[in-house]
Amino acid sequence: MADDNEEEAEPAVELGEGETVEGAPLVRVASRLHWPVQKSEILRKEEATIRTPDGPRELADLLEQVDESYFESRQEFLELVRGVTGTGPVPTADE
Repeated sequence: MADDNEEEAEPAVELGEGETVEGAPLVRVASRLHWPVQKSEILRKEEATIRTPDGPRELADLLEQVDESYFESRQEFLELVRGVTGTGPVPTADE
């Protein structure tokens, strides 16, 4: 019976074997924060490099381009930062 469960536990999508992508997903960084939060508090807590469609970028640099200084919710934070980074595929070393 244990063998049946192990087969079901396999990932639905196989992961590639190429180079790792530098930086963390924005949603991972957002999940570590508590809401609402001030921009200055995010900068104090998180020295992160974020994966973006233009390659890795420092969170501090991205937040400099956001006019808001207080984020009511995780969703608001994600929308405003994505407004700076854009959305789309993140390049890998093979691309």
